[in-house]
Amino acid sequence: MANPPTVDRKLFLGARLKRLRRELGLTQTRMAEDLGVSPSYLNLLERNQRPVTAQVLLRLAEAYDLDLKTLSHDQESGSAGDLAEVLSDQLFRDLGVPRHEIAEVAETAPGVAEAMVRLYRTYLEKRRLSELGAVGRPEEGTFDQPSPSDWVRDFIQAQKNYFADLEEAADLLSAELKAEPQEFHTAARDRLARRHGIQVRVVPVDVLPESVRRFDYHRRRLFLSEVLTGAGRSFSLAYQLALLENGPLLDGLADRAAPPDRPTRNLLKVSLANYLAAAVLMPYGAFHDAAERTGYDIELIRARFGVSFEQACHRLTTLARPGQRGVPFFMVRTDSAGNISKRFAGAAFPFSRFGGACPRWNIHSSFRTPGRIVTQIIETPDGERYFTIARTVSRVSTPYAGEDAELAIGMGCELKYAERLVYSKGLDLAEPVATPIGPACRICERPACPQRAAEPISRTLTVDDFTKSISPYPFASS
Repeated sequence: MANPPTVDRKLFLGARLKRLRRELGLTQTRMAEDLGVSPSYLNLLERNQRPVTAQVLLRLAEAYDLDLKTLSHDQESGSAGDLAEVLSDQLFRDLGVPRHEIAEVAETAPGVAEAMVRLYRTYLEKRRLSELGAVGRPEEGTFDQPSPSDWVRDFIQAQKNYFADLEEAADLLSAELKAEPQEFHTAARDRLARRHGIQVRVVPVDVLPESVRRFDYHRRRLFLSEVLTGAGRSFSLAYQLALLENGPLLDGLADRAAPPDRPTRNLLKVSLANYLAAAVLMPYGAFHDAAERTGYDIELIRARFGVSFEQACHRLTTLARPGQRGVPFFMVRTDSAGNISKRFAGAAFPFSRFGGACPRWNIHSSFRTPGRIVTQIIETPDGERYFTIARTVSRVSTPYAGEDAELAIGMGCELKYAERLVYSKGLDLAEPVATPIGPACRICERPACPQRAAEPISRTLTVDDFTKSISPYPFASS
C-alpha cells in the first residue's frame, strides 16, 4: 500500500468522503466503525468542519482498498474544467461565473455539473446540425442523450479505464494459451481452430475494401485484411477469442452499465472486448513488470509483446490494479487536422472536453517528424506540470495510391512521475523548461499567445488602432 501523501495544507474532503460512503452503500455509523472513529466525528469530516488526517486516509485505504490519491488529489478537477468550458460559451458570457463557484459546484454537486455538461453537448449537436443545414424534424429522443461514443467514453473514464473482471479473465486465457508473446499469433489460430472450428484467412484488400476484419459465423471463418500489420492481426485474433470465450462476461458488464440504447450498448461491448483483447496480448503482471523494468520504454515494451506503439500506449493507461499500479498516464489520439478520436486517462486529464488539444502541445508538431518520439514538459493554467511524449503512428499498411492513415499519439503524466520514465533522462526535472498551454481558448487566460483563436470569456478584449499585439485577440489582464 502506498504511503500517505505529504500534506502541506489541511485536507477538507467532506463532499468526496460523503460520496464514497453513499457509493459503498454505508451508513455513517458503519463507516465510522470501519475507520475506528465516532459517528459524530465522521459527520464533522463530511461537513468539512474537520480536516481529514493522514491516519484517517490510511484507514480509508485499508478498509476499502483505495488508492490514497483518489481522495487526497483533486479528482474533481476534470469536472470543474468541463463545467468551466461549458460556461465559457457566449451563451453564458453575461453571467461571469467566477472560478470558485465553478469549483464549488463540481466538488459538492458533481451530478449537477455532469448534467450541465450533457445539456451543453446536446446543444452543440443541435447547433452543428443546424449549421450543416440539416432538414426535417429529428426523431423523438435524438437529442435527449449523449451520442454512443460520448456515452461510452464517459463510462470508461468513470471506471478510470480499469476493469478488474476483464483483467482476471485475460489472465486465465493467457495462462491457457501458454504462448510467448512472439508466438501468440500461432497459438491463437490453433485455439480458434481446435476449440471453435474457426479457420483464419488473410485476404487481399479488394476482398475487404471497407473493413480490416470480418467474421463469417455460418462458414466459421475469420477474414483478416492484408493491410493489417502483424500486431493488428494478433489483436484481431485476441479480439475474436475474447468474444467467443468471454461473451457472457462482456454481455453482463455491458448490461450492468445500463446504456441508454442498443447502439450504445453494442459500442460498449466492442470497447470492452477490445480492452480484454489487449489484456490477453499484454497480461497485467508481465506488462507492468516490463514497464517498470524498462523505464516505460514504449518501443521496447511494444517489441517484447509483439504489439503496436498505439496498443502499448493504450495499455499503459490501464495500469490501476490495487497494489500493482503503474504510472497514471493519459493518452490522446489525433489526426493532422487536430480532430481527437481517442482519449483515455488513468488520472487527471488536463485538456479540453469539447475542443481539441492546445496547439502549443507538440503532439501537433510530431507530424513534422514522423515515427520519432518527441518530449515536452507542459504547464496548465493552474500551475500543474506534466511530462508528455508524442509520436506519429500508422494503424494499417497504406497502399501507395491510398489515403494517408497517419495519426499522432500523445501520452503524459504528472511531472512528479517523470523520473520513472526513460524519456526524462538528462532533463532537469527540478527546474524544467515548461511550455505554458491551456484548455479551450475561451477559458484560457494565457496572455500573448500567438496561436489564440478567441479571447477568454473572463477578460475584456482590448483592440486599438495603435498597437498590433502578438495575439490576434489581446485582452485586459483583469
